[in-house]
Amino acid sequence: MGRGRQKAKQTKVARELKYFSPATNYHALEQELRGSGHTDVATEDRYSAHDEDYDNTYSAWNDDER
Repeated sequence: MGRGRQKAKQTKVARELKYFSPATNYHALEQELRGSGHTDVATEDRYSAHDEDYDNTYSAWNDDER
């Protein structure tokens, strides 16, 4: 594909994206932007078990450097 055809195709795609207006669900957008106000406890618990291991590893590495 030549440069002219490639540029024309990119321009066409860009124009379609610029002027395309999908049906927006404003209610869902409002809920997402408002936020839920709670933290994900499962994520915190999943990583908290490894915190001590990393702290000990860092301490051992840091002590070796002195």
